[in-house]
Amino acid sequence: MAKLAGYIILIISILIWLMIPVVPFMGFSVGKIAGITTGLIIAGEITFYLSIFLIGKEFLVKIKNKFRRKKDASSEIDPVD
Repeated sequence: MAKLAGYIILIISILIWLMIPVVPFMGFSVGKIAGITTGLIIAGEITFYLSIFLIGKEFLVKIKNKFRRKKDASSEIDPVD
């Protein structure tokens, strides 16, 4: 049950992050856009970390391994003399 809640919160986190580029086109003043964007960033981070906490450590390890593979693959392309 906790994993399901974690996945739901992860989807909410992704939706929050996708709302950030939309805010400037909503007709708010520059100050309100800055405040809303800041609030969305904070809410997105909190919900993301909460989802990782609920889903479990293995999900965090999968995310880390995904980024490590990209880093390792780029270092293999460079020739060594």
